[in-house]
Amino acid sequence: MKLSVVIVSYNVRSYLEQCLQSVQKALEGIEGEVFVVDNHSDDDSVVTVREKYPWVTLIENQENLGFAKANNQAIRQSQAEYVLLLNPDTVVAEDTLHGVLAFMDEHPKAGGAGVMMCYEDGSRAPESRRALPTPWVAALKMLGFTKRYYMSHLPWDQSCRIEVVSGAFCLLRHEALNAVGLLDEDFFMYGEDIDLSYRLLKGEWENWYLPYSIIHYKGRSTQKSDYRYVHVFYQAMLIFFQKHYSHLSLVYTVPVKMAIYFRALIALTDILRKKLHL
Repeated sequence: MKLSVVIVSYNVRSYLEQCLQSVQKALEGIEGEVFVVDNHSDDDSVVTVREKYPWVTLIENQENLGFAKANNQAIRQSQAEYVLLLNPDTVVAEDTLHGVLAFMDEHPKAGGAGVMMCYEDGSRAPESRRALPTPWVAALKMLGFTKRYYMSHLPWDQSCRIEVVSGAFCLLRHEALNAVGLLDEDFFMYGEDIDLSYRLLKGEWENWYLPYSIIHYKGRSTQKSDYRYVHVFYQAMLIFFQKHYSHLSLVYTVPVKMAIYFRALIALTDILRKKLHL
């Protein structure tokens, strides 16, 4: 089998349906399988998938296990040469899967690949190409200097080596996953794609940006205006930093950790201000 598509879903039935319909078309001519891992949605996602998409392998969780654990559930069952981690709030262009798979077949050292993610209005998402958040790069980003983090010097219309593949569309060579391990389940949501990308690079695999497209209704699969989001997002930043950069001098680690806490405080303050209509 060529491709296993894994979609982790939580309370986004209408977007999930759009995603599945686009995947079905994009998979034409490809020997593949599709998993939907439902993280205990309280809408009718499970019933809809079971009744309308019988070709999907449905995994029903009885609690919200988070993104990393849910993806790993399906990856362990997958049979294909490649695995695609795909957000439910995406629409895949008809030629994207064929193009990405052809590239991977021609580049045996490519461990992971991402694509051009476009917003609803057609604009290109900068997170389609990202650099590793080293202490220096992370500090620049948190200060508002994002060109290095988003690798803005790279062309959009050419295949390019990058450092971090977005979890919204993350195509992985199964051989590479076997070599470096699955998603780190210490990450509930956010950060696991950065961690996996870093481990692929450390394992001497390559990560690529490819000029094929998807639409990403960014943020529709998560609720970013509550306190839990802030906690999970900035906790993920701390987990990644502690895991990979704790060996550095306090001169580097203390300022970065302080910056993470400071940014989290700003985010929480902004949420509170909006809730109080200030």
